[in-house]
Amino acid sequence: MAWTYYITDRKICSVPILEQIHLAIQAGVDLLQIREKDLGTLELLTLAQQARALSQGYPTQVLINDRLDIALAANLHGIHLSQTSPQASNIRARLSKKQFLIGVSTHDIKEVEQAFQKGADFVTFGPIFATPSKLSFGPPLGISALKKLLQKSNHSILALGGVNEKNYKKCLEVGAKGIAGIRMFQQPEPNLRKIIRAIRSQPSTWTSESSQ
Repeated sequence: MAWTYYITDRKICSVPILEQIHLAIQAGVDLLQIREKDLGTLELLTLAQQARALSQGYPTQVLINDRLDIALAANLHGIHLSQTSPQASNIRARLSKKQFLIGVSTHDIKEVEQAFQKGADFVTFGPIFATPSKLSFGPPLGISALKKLLQKSNHSILALGGVNEKNYKKCLEVGAKGIAGIRMFQQPEPNLRKIIRAIRSQPSTWTSESSQ
């Protein structure tokens, strides 16, 4: 089963972000990252607490971008780190809870290797295809780079960047453990449920012990 990872962006969402989060949880998304970097701490904490409450009774695991303080205060399932964040090993050293997911954004093989060496449960790798949100990282890496990476690693690597309904299968066919994205998971119903079910129906071998 391939995994689905919804990364929020309220600025390009057609409905209030909490409503979209609720839709994604109900549609069966596996992982959900709250990525609203410009919100103040109180607003971000409130959103995280609301998202966590909505996830009760569902298998969706809720993470937040970079803010360990909010992840712990809101009792979230994990955190997602960038290349400028503290390393996963430093985060683990501050945790008393064992089941805590740590994801890391990566853009080349070296970053992927380092992330797992430092204790990441999974990484996002991209951008695979052209996407406005990843222009700062240069041209897309392409399926060939993803395939080359996956031939060298059996870790949990999710494809990110410009992935949509027309090209996601290419990522899974070369071995990606799942699909991460913003726009494809900010669709209205019933499209959202259809795309999540379609991705999750594809074979994969997710290996994170923390996701059990």
